[in-house]
Amino acid sequence: MNVAQKLIGSHIVSGEMKAGEEISITIDQTLTQDATGTMAYLEFEAMGIPKVKTKLSVSYVDHNTLQAGFENADDHRFLKSIASKYGLYFSRPGNGICHQLHMERFAVPGETLLGSDSHTPNAGSVGMLAIGAGGLSVALAMAGEPFFLVMPQVVRINLKGTFGPGVSAKDVILEVLRRLTVKGGVGKIIEYGGKGIANLTVPERAAITNMGAELGATTSVFPSDEQTLAFLKAQGREKDWMELKPDSEDEYDEIIEIDLDVLEPLIATPSSPDNVVKVKEIAGEPIGQVCIGSCANSSYMDLMSAANILKGNRVHPDVSLTISPGSRQALQMITENGALADIIASGARLLECTCGPCIGMGQSPATDTITLRTFTRNFPGRSGTVNDRSYLCSPLTAAVSAIIGKITDPADILKEPIVVKLPENYLIDDSMILPPSDEPDKVEIIRGPNIKPFPVKGPLEDSLKAKVILKVGDNITTDDIMPAGAKILPLRSNVPAISEYVFSKVDADFPARAKASGGGIVLGGLNYGQGSSREHAALAPMYLGVKVVLAKSFARIHKDNLINFGILPLTVGEDIYDSISQDAEIEFPNLSKEVRELSKVTCEVARIGIFRVEHGLTERQKEMILAGGLLNYIKEK
Repeated sequence: MNVAQKLIGSHIVSGEMKAGEEISITIDQTLTQDATGTMAYLEFEAMGIPKVKTKLSVSYVDHNTLQAGFENADDHRFLKSIASKYGLYFSRPGNGICHQLHMERFAVPGETLLGSDSHTPNAGSVGMLAIGAGGLSVALAMAGEPFFLVMPQVVRINLKGTFGPGVSAKDVILEVLRRLTVKGGVGKIIEYGGKGIANLTVPERAAITNMGAELGATTSVFPSDEQTLAFLKAQGREKDWMELKPDSEDEYDEIIEIDLDVLEPLIATPSSPDNVVKVKEIAGEPIGQVCIGSCANSSYMDLMSAANILKGNRVHPDVSLTISPGSRQALQMITENGALADIIASGARLLECTCGPCIGMGQSPATDTITLRTFTRNFPGRSGTVNDRSYLCSPLTAAVSAIIGKITDPADILKEPIVVKLPENYLIDDSMILPPSDEPDKVEIIRGPNIKPFPVKGPLEDSLKAKVILKVGDNITTDDIMPAGAKILPLRSNVPAISEYVFSKVDADFPARAKASGGGIVLGGLNYGQGSSREHAALAPMYLGVKVVLAKSFARIHKDNLINFGILPLTVGEDIYDSISQDAEIEFPNLSKEVRELSKVTCEVARIGIFRVEHGLTERQKEMILAGGLLNYIKEK
């Protein structure tokens, strides 16, 4: 078997490992972050289980750390008390980004991890099956329930050769995105191999597996080998290591070759991670901002690479350079070895060890300026600036360009590769990771006024007549559906309040129109719901009365979230999509019966005609939709 099959096979509970078949697997570990965690723990509470049943569950605070009002601080207090009472570890604000921290301190080769954040596959860098999911799915995993998914195909990406000057791991995943696009990983696990991985450290591998989320992939994974052992040993966790390699290099559904010897510095242009070109093709464009950080590129080794370039140089007068370390460990280490002094002396601005600008939480760029970011996504307006010009690149490209003041190919400046060696020993200080209480019965859950009860939906209607209250195009992201940013993220634990912003970037009148019409139908194009795992992109529309989403195709996590909250996802062809306009009235005369008994649902569009559309639901998903969502389904069980 290959690595992915070994990981799944050792955890499978039901189903067969045949691509396209529904399977379920046991989950060893879970993680949440604060923007998704508050709702996940409200959902966990609703199950009435006294303690998490996983080997390890961790609650991180890394998203909503900008405390401009009481909401975020109240959520942090709630999360801390929940963790203490229910058996979770709690990573305090300022300790770092969940994915970077989990890789450093908790990720274990051969185990499974389910996280309420789409970049959870970061831990695939150590040979772990790490999958992003909605908060409700994570809550169920904490309750000891298996995680259901459709068995993916496994694609092997063979790396050969070594990096040349100016090229780094970020360029590998940008090359994969260039070839496969943001839809190319749907229904697939991306497994990396080949002789070229021998010199890739775990932090470099993490930069690659992390952004597999942008492919729409179920997850990405590297073998657990000598590099994995070296990293875990340096983290004082040698006992967690196990070897995990494929039995054969041929047991894959598809094989892709990438030659690192000829790979060049790449950059994703606005406004999608797959709009990838060579840096040299757009070199010379003046820039106004550079941001180095995010869960993909904020490790000690990333920071040292940038520091080596910045040392003895000054940031261009027209550029604002920010540095966001991914963990307190990384920050302490560059402080002790003097690299932080070099970074500060260059004129860079040091930010907190958080996600920060990556999710629009501060550092929005100026109007009509280019911002270079070592981040994961450059969706329109994600930075917090309308009509932003956001580019994704490596720390090498970012640092060189910050000095020059223009987009610059680092291969033109760096005549030799920048080599940062893996430390023999990382600085270990887990004092900001709090263990659960030994006396959970005495722990009081602290709830601020922004934390509202979890909304629920009733069973699926026998028949339904509703209007299309919004029609959108291809590649609609969860940022489009439920925006993030400093204004909206603090409302994640308050669904009535956050629902006022559903589709606000696409159609500001949507919430009012949805409420006035008593809900309705959303019509989407290809890859509907790509991007983050935020379940609020399904939960808030459900609260507004959205009953059905018709789309040409769906992103995996978002489709699961729609089902979790009782919104029926139906797949339509191009002809049906083109024939239905916004405000069209649609009737589903035998809805619940057809969902229960058939693979297609009758859809009568006024003045257009009658169609039969696929629901593609498994038997379990049918029962969930009929019950009105996952929580109702679990209660019925």
